[in-house]
Amino acid sequence: MVSKVPRALEMKSKLFGFELPDLLLIFMNLAVTNLVFGGSEYRYLLVWGTSLGLALFLFFTKRGKPEGYMQNLIEYWIKPSYRFAGVKDRKYKKLLREK
Repeated sequence: MVSKVPRALEMKSKLFGFELPDLLLIFMNLAVTNLVFGGSEYRYLLVWGTSLGLALFLFFTKRGKPEGYMQNLIEYWIKPSYRFAGVKDRKYKKLLREK
């Protein structure tokens, strides 16, 4: 019995060149805009146009980049550009209490 196995087992699955969270975002946009603008006369432009625009933006922005690129880029933009050297670390907790 022979079965085909992907060469890279740790690669994330993609569908039409999109990662699964990207597809979730595109379809969420499609559903919400259809819910809000589905009855208007501009529904095709507002529903399908924004979803297609979002899909094209994600496709061309993430092409050739590692997975999780957009998340890391947004985190980089949000975090401060400088750090204080003498400030006490607020997240640090001692493992054992001293007696």
